[in-house]
Amino acid sequence: MAGRVEVGEDEVASQPGLETEPKSESGHNISGNKSTIMEGESCLLKKMEINVSEAEKRTGKNAVNMQEIYTVYLIETRQVDSPNEDENSVPDTLWRRYSEFELLRSYLVVTYPFIVVPPLPEKRAEFVWHKLSADNMDPDFVERRRIGLENFLLRVASHSALSRDPIIYLFLTQENGWKEAANESGFQAKADSRLKALNATFRVKNPDKRFMELKHYGDELQSVISHLLRVRARVADRLYGVYKVHGNYGRVFSEWSAIEKEMGDGLQSAGHHMDVYAASIDDILEEEEHYADQLKEYLFFAEALRSVCRKHELQQYDLEMAALDLTSKKQQREELATGTVRTFSLKGMTSKLFGQETPEQREAKLKMLEEQITDGEELLKAKNLECEDFVKVAWADIERFKEQKNNDLKEALISYAVMQISMCKKGIQVWTNAKECFSKM
Repeated sequence: MAGRVEVGEDEVASQPGLETEPKSESGHNISGNKSTIMEGESCLLKKMEINVSEAEKRTGKNAVNMQEIYTVYLIETRQVDSPNEDENSVPDTLWRRYSEFELLRSYLVVTYPFIVVPPLPEKRAEFVWHKLSADNMDPDFVERRRIGLENFLLRVASHSALSRDPIIYLFLTQENGWKEAANESGFQAKADSRLKALNATFRVKNPDKRFMELKHYGDELQSVISHLLRVRARVADRLYGVYKVHGNYGRVFSEWSAIEKEMGDGLQSAGHHMDVYAASIDDILEEEEHYADQLKEYLFFAEALRSVCRKHELQQYDLEMAALDLTSKKQQREELATGTVRTFSLKGMTSKLFGQETPEQREAKLKMLEEQITDGEELLKAKNLECEDFVKVAWADIERFKEQKNNDLKEALISYAVMQISMCKKGIQVWTNAKECFSKM
């Protein structure tokens, strides 16, 4: 396996995966609906219905005691695995802020570094056509974010490993206490610093080619989807202009009908069709934003992929540092035992200047080095096992993600194409109706 470090005569045997090892699944686009392929028999979504049913603006005070306006989202859950459950029972409800969703995802990323953790919807609108509001308090944007937050919870609750985390259940069912439980796990202290991650990226000597390729793919996926969203926004701007200009047809035909006795009714009717056509673009482009949000999810998934790759780099870096330290200790033992110094060192120069160590001192140092070497070999074994565990479980989840991605993007692109075809058919119908109006004049 790439990235493995040998430990002299002690070979590290393969071992079973973690208890939370993900299983390969068939993905399905779940943005805004409940149709999803669920993993495993124990996933939370088989036991509980989850909805983010509405959003509400509130006024309160922030951490520095300044008044602020924020949005909260109503989470509804209903148990479905109880045989005596009343089908019409009232669901449990609680409100959560977007920042709470952020904290939950941060906890999951740190606690499950080997999993491609589903992303949250964007906090502020990006890649939008210029007539659409980018205000994060805009009702249309808040509604799309509500759908995105529900999609996030459904993805987490359908994941075989993430859905079994007790913090997830607390987040969904307990108004208070879940933050304290998450913080008690110590996840914030376990979070890797950016400097450490950057250091590992440049100093790993034997990186796993699969993770290098995956990291490169994540960069390319983000670049391609970003470009696609920019193109869509430009097309939407131009389409908006074309549709609105058709409103000029309506105005001109109406003015013309006022001076034509025999042609007046036909011109007036044609003008009405043009006005309806011009007004329809607002709803069309708003619907388009929902398809754009599905693409944006995978724009953010690209960062989730890179996060897994960075964690593997950190593990590989720690493994290589442990191997390097062990090699150094063994070399020191050999030099001390033979009295031969292979490389220049300050200690060697000091010995030459001030005399050799006594046999007792050398024996004590040899004993200490033997203990350090024993500890180092155990540490290296543990690091090897940890790295192998990580690769095994992470790659299983990456394969699951790939299947999910292929299904989701295929469905989203087909739906987008169908919407464009429908839009064009409506345009043809408008001009067909106008033709009939002109024919009756």
